[in-house]
Amino acid sequence: MLQKVEQIARQKDCCKITLEVLEGNEVAKNAYLKHGFAGYELDPEQGKAMFWQKVLAS
Repeated sequence: MLQKVEQIARQKDCCKITLEVLEGNEVAKNAYLKHGFAGYELDPEQGKAMFWQKVLAS
């Protein structure tokens, strides 16, 4: 699935793929590392990243 996501992203000329993972989820983190993903940090002077959501009713 991750390979397909990357293929589609490249076709659309996307500059990156981002994932969200809980820090305690070692299985997922190891899978993402295996597929070339890595953690990143923002400029600390700009503050921490905030994750927002909007729940859509089904």
